[in-house]
Amino acid sequence: MPKMKTKASAKKRFRMTASGKVKAGAAGKRHGMIKRSNDFIRNARGSMILSDADAKIVKVYMPYNR
Repeated sequence: MPKMKTKASAKKRFRMTASGKVKAGAAGKRHGMIKRSNDFIRNARGSMILSDADAKIVKVYMPYNR
């Protein structure tokens, strides 16, 4: 069988934890910080664990990171 390909866009945006969950950077922090509240900016620091429904989609794109 040929090897399956990993989506290059997915491997740049997501990381897998040791327990198999998907980590991603916070959304909505690229530009336009003036209009965002300080609470939003503070809560969106660091990386987040994706929900189960979103993680299921990402895992299809990354077949060898399970």
